[in-house]
Amino acid sequence: MRITDRITSTNMIQSINRSQGKLEKYNNQLSSMKEISKPSDDPLRASQIMNLNNSLIQNEEFSVTIADTTDWTNMQDSALENATDSLRRITTLIQSASTGTMSDSDRQAIKAEMETEISTLVDSLNTNFGGKYVFSGMNTTTKPFEISRDDDGQMTGIKYQGTVDGTDADGNAIPVKADLSRTIATGVDVSLKTDGRQLMNEQGNPAEKDDLGTFLADALKALDANDTEALSGKLLARSNMETENVVNMRTEIGAISNRLKSAQERNTSENINLKSIRSNKQDVDLAEKYMEFTMEQQAFQASLAMGTKILQTNILDYL
Repeated sequence: MRITDRITSTNMIQSINRSQGKLEKYNNQLSSMKEISKPSDDPLRASQIMNLNNSLIQNEEFSVTIADTTDWTNMQDSALENATDSLRRITTLIQSASTGTMSDSDRQAIKAEMETEISTLVDSLNTNFGGKYVFSGMNTTTKPFEISRDDDGQMTGIKYQGTVDGTDADGNAIPVKADLSRTIATGVDVSLKTDGRQLMNEQGNPAEKDDLGTFLADALKALDANDTEALSGKLLARSNMETENVVNMRTEIGAISNRLKSAQERNTSENINLKSIRSNKQDVDLAEKYMEFTMEQQAFQASLAMGTKILQTNILDYL
């Protein structure tokens, strides 16, 4: 009889301890508003929550990259807008000087204004974002465009100093990628238009340099020589071509901006979905959890009351 009473008492104590453990668990869940507080509570769910947290952290990093890249492309677009304005003004000046009715002083005034526009053009193409030049290729700390001058300090065009192709032992050109790349999602990269060589718009044979710089040099020389034929002919046509080249690059950058906008929308949507999934696995249902806590509390109090009676009865058996 005493062995049976002892087993009953032991079982009752174990039941009370289990109930007390559940109460502590429910109380912790209600305090933290989390289903689990340590991996041992539910190893599988804990692993899933950790993976979701990592995905959210990575998603936030992608969001920052997208926002930063969007600002970069906006800066490029603004720079090319200003560059386009300068080139259009240069075109207008070439048209004005090609009439053949201007005096030497008029042509020099046009040349002075053209030099000012060339300086403005170079300033626009040397735009930087966060200390990095946006059209310098991989050499983002190197100012990409510079005004060329002769020994007398006279402006002779512009030159590019950003990323250039390499050469092998035989002097053959080795193409070098100069467009920066950014990862905006898992397995998704976007290539930025940072190669300023596209803006130089090199034509013909590389051995005979013919680009934006030589065009501007030729325009300045034609003004000095009053070469109205060149001004009204090839130089005017070339000016329109150089303007169109900048506009085309601006269009390409606009397409990248649209892609980044779509990527940001997908990133935001994915972030919401990930948080919702994590909430379902991690957060407690307050009403449901409080009801479970209340029911367990009642069961615990009943167990205590019953246990007290049983223990009192067992003690009396020894008297």
